[in-house]
Amino acid sequence: MSKSFSVVTGGTGYVGLALVKHLVSKGENIRLFLLEDHPCLEGIECEKFIGNICNPEDVDKCLEGAETVYHIAGVVDISGKKEELMWKVNVGGTRNIVESCKRQGVRNLIYVSSIDTYPDKFGTEEKTELSHYSEVGLTSGYAITKAIATQIVLDAKDDLKVCCVQPTGVLGPDDYMGSSLGAMMDLFIKGMFPVSMNFGRYNFVDNRDMAEAMYNAVKMGKSGECYILGGEVITVDELMGYMAESLGRKKPTVKISKGLLKPFVPLISKAMDLAHLPPMLNKFSLSKLEENCNFSNDKAKRELGFKPRPAFETVRDTVLWRQNRLKGTA
Repeated sequence: MSKSFSVVTGGTGYVGLALVKHLVSKGENIRLFLLEDHPCLEGIECEKFIGNICNPEDVDKCLEGAETVYHIAGVVDISGKKEELMWKVNVGGTRNIVESCKRQGVRNLIYVSSIDTYPDKFGTEEKTELSHYSEVGLTSGYAITKAIATQIVLDAKDDLKVCCVQPTGVLGPDDYMGSSLGAMMDLFIKGMFPVSMNFGRYNFVDNRDMAEAMYNAVKMGKSGECYILGGEVITVDELMGYMAESLGRKKPTVKISKGLLKPFVPLISKAMDLAHLPPMLNKFSLSKLEENCNFSNDKAKRELGFKPRPAFETVRDTVLWRQNRLKGTA
């Protein structure tokens, strides 16, 4: 590729595919760093490089000549079964990307971090970006690996322009790789999740809004800075209501309490394993619903032009896309 181009890692994932489509719509030349090709990329004009970010030689070959790298690839695990892989990919792979960017003279590195890197899980105060990230105060393997990787990226600010974006709960179309929340939505669409909950809330962001903010970060972002990409905070019951309204159904009237649900969580988690479904409900996901999700997006709005859309619009588009995918039309 002789023209100026960008490399995207994790381009088939929830966030990655949204970014790829956004870059193509802007007329950008892109090279995708993939473990393997995927049908979701059909019809998208791009160069494909098959390799592994855990292999420094593959990383150097892929990044050679690139002006910008969007590093999205990572392992998300709430089951506790992929600890070693998370360290290899999230930390080791990110370190390989950073070091290769330095060697190859890449100008911009945009990294997808996570709000799980914030240690204070409870309370009601509004959370804003930190100046330093470490494993102190973090308990899950995912949070620890993402915090360490985030600091690895930030430490390279004197060698190239680096920005980290930190999404809250991601929703939107094009979830071809599968997600825990997506699996729950599929069950709801099939009529197999007819109840709601009278507890729990979370902060959601649209993957398409993320893509635009990441694109803007190349020109508008400040090196060495993190940007929280969050949207509306909605309750679990509101989420269920939005899904029902999107499908033209009545909202579930039965609401389960935490006290009633908690004893059955291990059984539900086991059933999900047996059904080969993502771990949508376990001890970890249940605790997430009670955490402080009051994240400020003021900095991203001010410096990246971040414009989160209404939560209902995101939920509607997500549910309708998933419904079409279940029908085989998406």
